[in-house]
Amino acid sequence: MNKPIIGVTPIWDEERNSVWMEPGYMNGILQAGGIPVVLPLNAGKIIYAQIAYKFDGFLFTGGYDIAPICYNEKKSPHCGFTYIERDKAETILFQEALLRLDKPVFGICRGIQLFNVIMGGVLYQDIPAEFNSAIKLEHSQNPPYDAPAHKVKLKENGLLYRMLGTYEIAVNSCHHQGIKILSDQLEPLALAEDGLVEALCIPDKTFAVAVQWHPELNLQNENSRKLFKAFVESCKY
Repeated sequence: MNKPIIGVTPIWDEERNSVWMEPGYMNGILQAGGIPVVLPLNAGKIIYAQIAYKFDGFLFTGGYDIAPICYNEKKSPHCGFTYIERDKAETILFQEALLRLDKPVFGICRGIQLFNVIMGGVLYQDIPAEFNSAIKLEHSQNPPYDAPAHKVKLKENGLLYRMLGTYEIAVNSCHHQGIKILSDQLEPLALAEDGLVEALCIPDKTFAVAVQWHPELNLQNENSRKLFKAFVESCKY
């Protein structure tokens, strides 16, 4: 059987004016039986439409903050570096691959935020500055980044629960932004103890799942492997 070919959106390096890739994203797909291919960030709609048609699935990776203009807000002093060209490219790819063709998509960290923004949701530009909770969690941990930072509770009998077979898992956490207003087109699949959405899906799609943590940084973890396996398996059909 031919292995599914999966497009992976790269991370932009401002200092070097180049794209790059964390090896865990590629290795996670390889270990799960897929073939990862790094995609361009400077192609137009016609090219992304052809990529969406040719490839079997897409992984939307982590990276810099999404430009607040994408969710109709002004950039606050606490928002980090943004690269609008990546925002535009990934939006077109998401629309062509998922919304038009129903190709499987998987989002990690920035990916979950991207899914929410494209579907009409809003982000916290900076969790420490904007999010008030009686429970204080470490959402932007120090190294080692594969170590668990906090726990998340999975929605009972939700898609993520069915994939992992548990109601609670410990996750790492490397983000300062998060979901402020969840799009009404998305279904939450996991919450942190402070109430932040940590996983979601788009119902009625072949596979449209995103998580806030970084499974690619700990591929020895069984739950990380299960996530990549479920995604890659969905790309075979």
